[in-house]
Amino acid sequence: MLTLQDIGIEFGGKWLLRNATFQFTPGEKTGLIGRNGAGKSTLLKMIAGRMTPTEGQVQIAGGCRVAYFHQDLMSFESDASIFHLAREAFADVLSVKDEIDQLLHKTEEGNAVPEDWDRLVHLQDEFETKDGHRIDAKVHSILAGLGFPAEKHHSPFHTFSGGWRMRVLLAKMLLVEPEILLLDEPTNHLDLPSIQWLENYLKTYSGICVLVSHDRFFMDRMADKIIEITLQQLHTYGGNYSYFLKEKALRADQHKKSYDNQQKQIEDQEKFINRFRAKASKAKQVQSKIKLLDKVERILPPEEDSANVSFRFNPKTKSGREVLTLTDISKSYGDLHILKDSSAILNRSDKIALIGANGLGKSTLLRILADREPFEGGRKLGHQVEESFFAQHQLEALNLDRTILEEVAYDAPSYTEQELRSVLGCFMFSGEDAEKRIRVLSGGERSRVALAKTLLSQANFLLLDEPTNHLDIQSIQILSEAMRSFDGTYVVVSHDRHFLNGVANKIWYIEDLQLKEYPGTYVEFAEWKARQELALQADSSPAVPKKQETESESDKKQLSFKEQKQLKNRLKKLEREQEVIEEQIATLEEEIQNLEEAMADPNNARNFEALEKTQTLYHNKKTSLDAITVTWEAIVLEIEQLSAES
Repeated sequence: MLTLQDIGIEFGGKWLLRNATFQFTPGEKTGLIGRNGAGKSTLLKMIAGRMTPTEGQVQIAGGCRVAYFHQDLMSFESDASIFHLAREAFADVLSVKDEIDQLLHKTEEGNAVPEDWDRLVHLQDEFETKDGHRIDAKVHSILAGLGFPAEKHHSPFHTFSGGWRMRVLLAKMLLVEPEILLLDEPTNHLDLPSIQWLENYLKTYSGICVLVSHDRFFMDRMADKIIEITLQQLHTYGGNYSYFLKEKALRADQHKKSYDNQQKQIEDQEKFINRFRAKASKAKQVQSKIKLLDKVERILPPEEDSANVSFRFNPKTKSGREVLTLTDISKSYGDLHILKDSSAILNRSDKIALIGANGLGKSTLLRILADREPFEGGRKLGHQVEESFFAQHQLEALNLDRTILEEVAYDAPSYTEQELRSVLGCFMFSGEDAEKRIRVLSGGERSRVALAKTLLSQANFLLLDEPTNHLDIQSIQILSEAMRSFDGTYVVVSHDRHFLNGVANKIWYIEDLQLKEYPGTYVEFAEWKARQELALQADSSPAVPKKQETESESDKKQLSFKEQKQLKNRLKKLEREQEVIEEQIATLEEEIQNLEEAMADPNNARNFEALEKTQTLYHNKKTSLDAITVTWEAIVLEIEQLSAES
């Protein structure tokens, strides 16, 4: 159905791909990944027919419809309602309906001829076969799934903001039910419920689906296969993103060894050539070596490994224990009520993820926390609290005449230029990119500059509204690690579940006009919420008559037998995982101790090559220990929580 045959892509005098061949399989969801500028979006454009490859062919079976969702659609304009715009996906069926209506009108007037009756029967059969009677229901269902309330379905498209417009266009593409679906950052403008709806929709999609996304949680749940664009080739991995990371590490190690071996062989050959080039007695051997060297198919050098790139940002001063207190907060927009007499306390070192569907007041609450939004009630800032607020409006405060480096340096005088360049590299501004003027940057690039400025402000209280929106997976991981090590307090709004799970120790959400708190990670909250919903469904089931129970018996049976069994099974599984991880931690700690002793041994100090390898191994072991310890902590917390419930 879709085949890439010997594809070559040259862009700006640089080859992104050479001789790349791949055949896509219907029903598979393929994640397309690669560094920023590797050619992901370019390849999608070629599949969609928007660009032509420099070499090779994109082969698509005849009759296959291709739908391409991408960020450039933001410029689309229309005065039609979102319902009618999405309904255009059924243009061929609607044209059949129009012809049916015309023929019926003709028959009512008595002007029909026998051929008209035959045509009418044929069209009505076609309309039924194409499920024409369910068009409106399908449109309403898709729009509702992507977060549009029913009362908004007939509102004009131009009255919606950019993010909501993108949802309408995504709805239209899904309604087309194409054989090939290309999705470039589809979750960028979706809230968590809409992302979960999209995931469920794609699980049943039977065509070819190619995904580009910086949302690691989404890629892990959706992708059956990963294609990485690197070293001018398409490298395939038969699993999701997490599998790709493990397998890539192994392949990268093998590639480096092959490259190093070949470089050593080439170096030896060149030494021979240079040594004996002037000797007539060796002329034949030298020429032979030169010819052999020319025929060697050179292994491309490994890409620079950015896995260990990191930065830290810490506050200049330490705040008091209570960072911010909200007392009886109320907020409404006309008849739309957000909060009513709600209170909360933020303590030092709280790392809070504020979650919920769009329209429930997340950004409003963030502005209230930042004192940028009028409200009723009390807001008290704690002792020595210095806050910094990142949101899209911060882009307007950037000085257009400064370079990126000058702009971040302006509010971060204590950092050296090298330190600032290192931080900018983490936010996808490497080398000469840091010298670009703010005025020539795209909206997404300006957003990254504003985020870097916020983090470099040395404030001890951060308020971050969608900080990951314009970052790639690697940059999100770097940001996540930096936030985990931040010695301060923050509240973050994001739809990236993997990011939230890594940076938050508490969850805030708005329910029944109240700000509520869950003490744990995002994954723990999601599991708890799922159990709550199951319990609610059980409570709403028809009651079964039973004998009167004592208060103590009733307390013991708060969980059904099935739920208790599920709880015990989950506990057993977690306890087994805990044992395995503790063994792995013990092994890593022992290996790290041995490596520390080896590095401290004076006998090894002069063997620089061996010492460098030992240091690299030591760093990798420490990184593995840090990662596995985070997993262990999450498991222990969940065990404690489940034990309290059982």
